[in-house]
Amino acid sequence: MTGADYFVPFRTKLRSMRTEPFGADPAGARMQRILNSPNFADGVFQNPLGARTRPSGSGLEFAKIYFQKEQRIRRAPAGTVPVHATTLADLAAPPATGLRLTWMGHSSVLAEIDGRRVLFDPVWGERCSPFPFAGPKRLHPVPVPLATLGDVDVVVISHDHYDHLDLPTIRALAGTDTVFAVPLGVGAHLERWGVAPDRLRELDWNETAKVNGISLTATPARHFCGRGLRNNQHTLWASWAVSGPEHRIYHSGDTGYFPGFRDIGAEHGPFDATMIQIGAYSEYWPDIHMTPAEGMRAHLDLQGGRPHGVLLPIHWGTFNLAPHAWAEPAEWTKDAADEAEQAAAFPRPGEPFEPGGTLPVDPWWRAVSAPMTAPQWRTATPDAVPGGAAVARRDLDVAGER
Repeated sequence: MTGADYFVPFRTKLRSMRTEPFGADPAGARMQRILNSPNFADGVFQNPLGARTRPSGSGLEFAKIYFQKEQRIRRAPAGTVPVHATTLADLAAPPATGLRLTWMGHSSVLAEIDGRRVLFDPVWGERCSPFPFAGPKRLHPVPVPLATLGDVDVVVISHDHYDHLDLPTIRALAGTDTVFAVPLGVGAHLERWGVAPDRLRELDWNETAKVNGISLTATPARHFCGRGLRNNQHTLWASWAVSGPEHRIYHSGDTGYFPGFRDIGAEHGPFDATMIQIGAYSEYWPDIHMTPAEGMRAHLDLQGGRPHGVLLPIHWGTFNLAPHAWAEPAEWTKDAADEAEQAAAFPRPGEPFEPGGTLPVDPWWRAVSAPMTAPQWRTATPDAVPGGAAVARRDLDVAGER
């Protein structure tokens, strides 16, 4: 080590040692854009509404719940998740209505909209983790190999957490001609992983990029960022409003509930379909993820306060990320949709559907779920489900009959 090396800041040395899965920090012109952003203050990106980004409550209490054997069993399917078997064949013909969605699991959705293909938050890796040997592992296989999916016009990333931005998936897509639409700062990760700068559309909130006749707008969300132990909030998180000549869709990314959904809907909606995060919620982090009831409220806000379009629940079923039962997000969303008289789709992973056509509504998760009794939302307060009274029903064992 030379004398000059000795004076290199310790943080710089740590950054240089960071392995590829951790990505890269913004620098240069990219960092200057961040510093100039109206959403960046006091050295970090700010939420549209104050949010606690670290778990609240007792860490010991949370650990007891999370690692207890009985609780771990509840958080995984009791049988094999029924992945749709004919995805590629079903995608061979264009959608009859001009809009088709295929949920690949978690937050990954292929949207075919007005002749273009948009792939949201693609995660084809086995674990959402920087390490191949540790971290949440898939609970079902990907429905189709990424290489067989065909051309994609735009890959949209909501934020840089591991369950939304996956190194092996991005590396595979970097070898294609697709464009990447990402929140401000996230481009630093992608460039390190081989994506050419001219294929990046890096947006601040309320900025729009146009790709092959499709408009993609980064809209606010209530969440946080970071791929390391230290969270510097130097990459932005976003939801996305996407519109073509005939259709409009919305992807929430990860977010807590906030009143800004109404503004997004007024500016960019109403939407033919919304893809809404309804899983990985917990009382330990109530500000940064939504419960299914909050997800339904967000959908209605986006639609001008009334049932409209189709809600596709996302961010559930693929990874074990929270203390709730594996099937609870789907079951709760189904109840919330019934109460609000809102159309909702419940496809198996890899099952394409057209929001303007027949929706998949079979509660397929019940056949592979561990017993789930005393659902909390069915004894909740009357405002637990937007627009309706609380559901007063007997306890439910989703592995059996209602």
